[in-house]
Amino acid sequence: MANHFSALKRARQTERKTAVNRNNKSRLRTAVRRFREALTSGDKSNATTVYRETVSALDKSVQKGVIHKNTASRYKSRLNARLEALQSK
Repeated sequence: MANHFSALKRARQTERKTAVNRNNKSRLRTAVRRFREALTSGDKSNATTVYRETVSALDKSVQKGVIHKNTASRYKSRLNARLEALQSK
């Protein structure tokens, strides 16, 4: 365990940052899961609405540094392809 004041402060800061990062990552995973559930339900209008929310969550996670921008772009591309496949059916 930390003994110096600066090390104790750094430990407190790390705990707070870890909690924030965990919350942001959880929010992102939940958004992606909701979109996948909307796809499996087969409702096109609902899936489109949830897709927009998911893309917004991905962009916010990039701004917060949770994921890399290329990772978000890859997610958006793949999710959009699945949405287009649903709409073409």
